[in-house]
Amino acid sequence: MSPAKPENPIPDELKAQGWKEAVKAFFFERLGLDSAAALAAHKRVPIHSRELFYFLGGMALFLFGIQVVTGILLSLYYKPSPDQAFESVRSIVTEVDFGWLFRSIHSWSANLLIGVLFLHILTTYIMRAYRGPREFTWWTGVALLGVFMTFGFSGYLLPWNQLAYFATSVGTAIAENVPVIGKYLLLMARGGENVTGDTLARFYALHVVILPLTALALVGVHLYLVQKHEISVPQDMIKKYGSAKKAPSMPFVPHFLFRDMVGWYLALGILAALAALSPTDLGQKADPFGSAPPNIKPEWYFLFMFQALKDLPAYLPSENHKWIEGETLGILFFGFVGLIVAMVPLLDRGAASGRPRRVLNFFAAVFVAFIIFMTARSLMMKPPQNPPAQAPPAAAANPEGTS
Repeated sequence: MSPAKPENPIPDELKAQGWKEAVKAFFFERLGLDSAAALAAHKRVPIHSRELFYFLGGMALFLFGIQVVTGILLSLYYKPSPDQAFESVRSIVTEVDFGWLFRSIHSWSANLLIGVLFLHILTTYIMRAYRGPREFTWWTGVALLGVFMTFGFSGYLLPWNQLAYFATSVGTAIAENVPVIGKYLLLMARGGENVTGDTLARFYALHVVILPLTALALVGVHLYLVQKHEISVPQDMIKKYGSAKKAPSMPFVPHFLFRDMVGWYLALGILAALAALSPTDLGQKADPFGSAPPNIKPEWYFLFMFQALKDLPAYLPSENHKWIEGETLGILFFGFVGLIVAMVPLLDRGAASGRPRRVLNFFAAVFVAFIIFMTARSLMMKPPQNPPAQAPPAAAANPEGTS
């Protein structure tokens, strides 16, 4: 009696189709890829004159991927200690093959990512894509902007150069002006009274562990919500066609995906040009006992806040009547603006009169103009010129009185 043949895990109908189809069916069944394929086939993108706005989300995701890849490569050589941080970055730039390029790409992609996120949130507001049931999509997007701005601030110190050291000292000192908890925020950020190696260790942990995990979680939730509630259709199209389902649209795969990839290539081209033509400068090693570089400024996305706090007087309403410190008032103002931005889905309830929307539009236009003006003002402001040294008096120059 011949032994029983082992059971074949691949059905006969799949064997007849060929090994490629069998492998595909194997993975689709076990990983649930058929559900993902069905979701991709079902997803559609509205067609209208502002569909270019839809590219910003994919572009931001693409730049985030570049940040992850280049950050991992840089972390293989970086040493987070005051004695070795600067030297390790210098070694990356000068000794590691294409290290200078990956560092420049990492730095420039961070700037482009935050710029794209600013535009993404602004265009989302313009198209009212925050309205129900997409409130949580808006909130996760705003949270991601805050997380990536914190990424930029924490990563600024890691090279441990002179400019980053004193800029971090100035930036963390602002936290002390937060009412009630300011002192505790300062100590938590610095790990002590001053910027030291403990500060570098905390910023490194924040930059490579805490913020990446937070960002990945928020990106995952954000993408899930976008898939669940689909891409929003502008209100004017809904009025024109009667409903969102009747509005013209295109399949996401492959039609919009190929167009989205054009945006990725555009971002990659801009990034490559910036990284190659304007590589990130290393500067001089940080010396806590040295003098601060003149005209210290943060990255461009913090300039509007930096300049506004700088322009405020020390006390308000005057030096004689010290009711509140200027920086404290400025921090309260920006905190209030951030709260209003987060509450936009709750404030714009789509009243028939449209008054809530008109009020929000007015304040949004004013604040965007304020950001542009303060950023331009800070960029164009020249550093103060030191007065020329005066010639010593004749008697001091020639104490003997001889010519």
